[in-house]
Amino acid sequence: MTEKLIANGIVQDELLLWEKSKPGKMGFSMPRRDVESFDLDEALTGDGPDFPHLSEVEVVRHYTRLSQWNFGLDTGMYPLGSCTMKYNPKTNDRQASLHGFACAHPLLPQSLSQGALRLLFELEQYLCEITGMAAASLQPAAGAHGELAGMMIFHAYHKSKGSKRTKILIPDTAHGTNPASAALCGFKPVPVRSGEDGVLTPEIVAELMDEDTAGIMITNPNTLGLYEENLKEIAEIVHQNDGLVYADGANMNAIMGVVQPGKIGVDVMHLNLHKTFSTPHGGGGPGAGPVLVREHLARFLPTPRAEKEGDQYVLNEDCPDSIGRLHAFYGNFGILIRAYSYILTMGAEGLKDASRYAVLNANYIMEKLKETYFLPYDKPCMHECVFSDRFQKEQHATTLDIAKRLIDYGFHPPTIYFPLIVNGAIMVEPTETESKEDIDRFIQVMKTIAAEIKENPDRLQQAPEFAKVRRLDEVSAARNPRLTFSS
Repeated sequence: MTEKLIANGIVQDELLLWEKSKPGKMGFSMPRRDVESFDLDEALTGDGPDFPHLSEVEVVRHYTRLSQWNFGLDTGMYPLGSCTMKYNPKTNDRQASLHGFACAHPLLPQSLSQGALRLLFELEQYLCEITGMAAASLQPAAGAHGELAGMMIFHAYHKSKGSKRTKILIPDTAHGTNPASAALCGFKPVPVRSGEDGVLTPEIVAELMDEDTAGIMITNPNTLGLYEENLKEIAEIVHQNDGLVYADGANMNAIMGVVQPGKIGVDVMHLNLHKTFSTPHGGGGPGAGPVLVREHLARFLPTPRAEKEGDQYVLNEDCPDSIGRLHAFYGNFGILIRAYSYILTMGAEGLKDASRYAVLNANYIMEKLKETYFLPYDKPCMHECVFSDRFQKEQHATTLDIAKRLIDYGFHPPTIYFPLIVNGAIMVEPTETESKEDIDRFIQVMKTIAAEIKENPDRLQQAPEFAKVRRLDEVSAARNPRLTFSS
């Protein structure tokens, strides 16, 4: 590439609205009174809230400038490993904004909600077809929520058989929230060591699986970006001991349309619709984490579920064995609309292509950077690749320094220090939506940063130089947070 890489950024001080306020300014004009005036009750009068005095243009410019301090998919590449931050096609937003959907009220009678109920029903069917599972519930509102539902189904299944099992096997390459989800349901997480090649071996699972083990939670592809090639054999071992296999679907973007987890022994899984099926999340939400099961576990699914009775769609809550309702309403309905729109837009072949391109892009980055950054598992990856800072530590630079310097070049940092089994991990997931030109620029920037470390490692320890918020003292911020503003 001939493009000159320049580390720069927009730094523009922005006062608080109250600091910009001047008495007499206003952002609205009231029409001239044309009715007789009346004195209000004293209980309704007073000074009112402490709103700043500003003109309309000042308010608009204020929030426009603030928006430029944020970073998102519409701004640039977001290589956050294990999160699948990919572009959300604007057609999905348009469908979610349709009046009949956007103005739907949760308390409307079902007879007036047929379009919404049909969408819920058909989305469940599409997700089952994609995954090879038998039944689904759209109740969980996030990935970890789906994990929790999965573990509750594990518990309900064993309880229905008169068995109380206390342990869950969790590989060291599993998604980071898996142990907490298991523990919340009363299970003791048992760590499972992956093999030297970064994937699970049937032998180690066989050693740990016993009559007190409810099952195993597997992330496939795992958080090293590697496909769990022994999953079918592992599932057979777990099933022989009457255990269940849970698959964390956070990384489904690598295999959608290509691998059906239900066909290779997975009993329960969740999907992150806000990842794999577009609608990247921001600020922790909103999300959607539907849970899917094989036929023998369908009766435990959370309710209500959309069903079709004749030519009508209904929400069915009459499921006595269900683990119950997980939230009050489908408040994340907008996410479900976007996922539905994405599936219909892409089609079967489009979904397969998305996975193929995601895998291709990750392997391209891996091959281009493995001489610059240490690659702990030098083998073809899936949707993400994991480096470490081993080479850079020799020049006294760390993964954190690299991540902070990336901000100066206009890239959101990748996932850092995870998975925990890789010291100084740098987890990169480009997704399928980034062009070769943007990926090449990311690669060049990563190489430029490696060269900067050799020349002046102290500079990286001060990065970012150009961001609005500079290097933070994260320990002090966590221990002594400032939660209020005072002038």
